[in-house]
Amino acid sequence: MPAWFYILRLKSGALYVGATSDLENRMRQRGVARPLYFEGPMAKAEALKRERNLKGWSRAKKLMLITEGAGRPK
Repeated sequence: MPAWFYILRLKSGALYVGATSDLENRMRQRGVARPLYFEGPMAKAEALKRERNLKGWSRAKKLMLITEGAGRPK
């Protein structure tokens, strides 16, 4: 089953990093129209690995990825 890695901004302003097999449903659950950034579809294991990796990144580094990836979601 394909999966997606995503980053979104919570109401608090915090950046949330996650992985899901149903991106559209996850955005509805979070009350967000669309993610700031996403990659996929990809293998579930790859999406989870990407999520774990980026959870260790600083906010600045995540924002840089979002800015550089704008208009080019993978």
